[in-house]
Amino acid sequence: MALSQRNKISINFSSVGMTDVVFNLLIFFMLTSTLVHPSAIKLLLPKGSNQTSAKPLTTVSITSDLNYYIEKQQVAFDQIENILKQKLGSAPDTYISLHADKTVPFENVVKVLDIAQRNNYKLIIATSPK
Repeated sequence: MALSQRNKISINFSSVGMTDVVFNLLIFFMLTSTLVHPSAIKLLLPKGSNQTSAKPLTTVSITSDLNYYIEKQQVAFDQIENILKQKLGSAPDTYISLHADKTVPFENVVKVLDIAQRNNYKLIIATSPK
């Protein structure tokens, strides 16, 4: 009389489910990383090698045709100071990121620097990596 085992344990490992999960996570992180800082305003930034660890609360952008933007909203130059005061108030250590196209005359950048200095804002000039 031959005895046979009913419950035979398989020692094979199938990694199909694990590769599906890893592949889905990879796609998810690739998609969300591109959505972190979408840039709607096309600027050709000057090149620089220094980086700062400060986190700006808002951005001011100057395009090559001298249009001013606060974040993605186009504003007239005369309104920049009032909008920044409404948006940021007078909190200490307030950082603003300045994105200026490299073809913008330096005079226009200095005007924004003056607004920041009058209101005790700290300005970070954005550059592209070398």
